[in-house]
Amino acid sequence: MQALNLQRLRLVARWIVASVWIFHGVYSKLLHQIPRHEGIVARILGPDVAPMLTLGIGAAEAAMGLWVLSGRWPKLCATLQSLIIPTMNGLEIVLARDLLWNAPAMVLLNLLLLCAAWFAASGVRPRTAPPDGKS
Repeated sequence: MQALNLQRLRLVARWIVASVWIFHGVYSKLLHQIPRHEGIVARILGPDVAPMLTLGIGAAEAAMGLWVLSGRWPKLCATLQSLIIPTMNGLEIVLARDLLWNAPAMVLLNLLLLCAAWFAASGVRPRTAPPDGKS
């Protein structure tokens, strides 16, 4: 029973992590509903390429959300998120801090997001052969 509850919590964590990626990818960037995201991209990568790159980043974030939802290769997915999020946060804080809503809160929320991603990924165990060696 306890294992079932833990699996349910991991599933909820997976849905939360996926929803954050999909929200920011689709709503914030692809639908341009939070324009400061494009402003941040412009500050970091240049205003000439910002509109197109913001769409590309939004599509990649939505794809990350779909990957999280799929449950495939969860540890690789969590590892990639663990590389991407601190990189994005670092660039944003150093190059576009004035465009951020609240840098410390962003870092804290993203740390919680990564904890949720790793918690969701931790429930997957590699398949092993039965003790008798037969598959």
